[in-house]
Amino acid sequence: MKKSDFYYNLPEELIAQTPIEPRNASRLMVLNKNGDVQHKVFTDLFHYLKKGDTLVLNNTRVLPARIFGTRTDTGAVVEFVLLKQYSTLVWECIAGPGKKAKTGHEFVFNENLSAKVTDVLPDGNRVLEFVCNGEFFAVLDTVGNMPLPHYIKAELEDKERYQTVYSKELGSAAAPTAGLHFTEDMLTELKNKGINIAYVTLHVGLGTFRPVKVEEITDHKMHSEHYFIPKETAEIINKTKQSGGRVICVGTTSCRTLESAATKFGEIKECSDDTDIFIYPGYNFKVMDCLITNFHLPESTLIMLVSAFAGYENTMNAYDIAVKEKYRFFSFGDAMFIE
Repeated sequence: MKKSDFYYNLPEELIAQTPIEPRNASRLMVLNKNGDVQHKVFTDLFHYLKKGDTLVLNNTRVLPARIFGTRTDTGAVVEFVLLKQYSTLVWECIAGPGKKAKTGHEFVFNENLSAKVTDVLPDGNRVLEFVCNGEFFAVLDTVGNMPLPHYIKAELEDKERYQTVYSKELGSAAAPTAGLHFTEDMLTELKNKGINIAYVTLHVGLGTFRPVKVEEITDHKMHSEHYFIPKETAEIINKTKQSGGRVICVGTTSCRTLESAATKFGEIKECSDDTDIFIYPGYNFKVMDCLITNFHLPESTLIMLVSAFAGYENTMNAYDIAVKEKYRFFSFGDAMFIE
């Protein structure tokens, strides 16, 4: 298939710039594999989940990874986005403007944090060695900003609105946004209804926003991300499958975690690994029975994953309907439940 097969026209005003309040007040499009579409709100999800189903949530937590440093010799301000941790105080970062952050340049972020550029990598990323007065992540929390996607222009007033209410494992460069719709009360009510809640961890990289640049999608190289499935989650999922319940992934990251493990190990078990799985039409799903997701960018790997699960024609038709019905799109936008 071609990249252009996954294009749809999206008016800019439909890109959600701010999160809706409360979290679960967003709209919910329900799409079944026959192509039927229903328009609901997110709290209506209760009516579509059954006792014995399992919701799989990605409990990664987003780093406030966007920091601004002042160069000690010239006063130039450079934006850095932390990407990959080499050791406690050594990180690979994106830098902009890069010409102002060369090897040997030193930067101050606040009174407790400074850094030196120790290397410039072939792809243009920088390696920074930090000097920190205090615990690094605590200091980062005071100086850092959320690395919001490029299409969100509005400032985020509350950093926690780009975190899920169940976020726990620090390490992501972007939020698993399908989970932003859940409130703590809603999760409690789902448990009381007999819905199992299971957690996986996949640390989302900024590569999730990387555009597909090749026309033939099979030529696209996916970025690698680290995931972890705990023993308890593996047991819940296997028991759900054995008893005839459904495994419902909250977000494409939960989906990629389970499908990666099943592809590599032939089963869901406790494991920790890196994955660069690319799911597009023709893929045979091994674990996931239903998907909760947001509306994704045209020609992105995420809309390709949704098309693989819901069917290409069904997906593109649903997106056309979402545009006509003025759904809110992308990270802070509305949700879709595919069964």
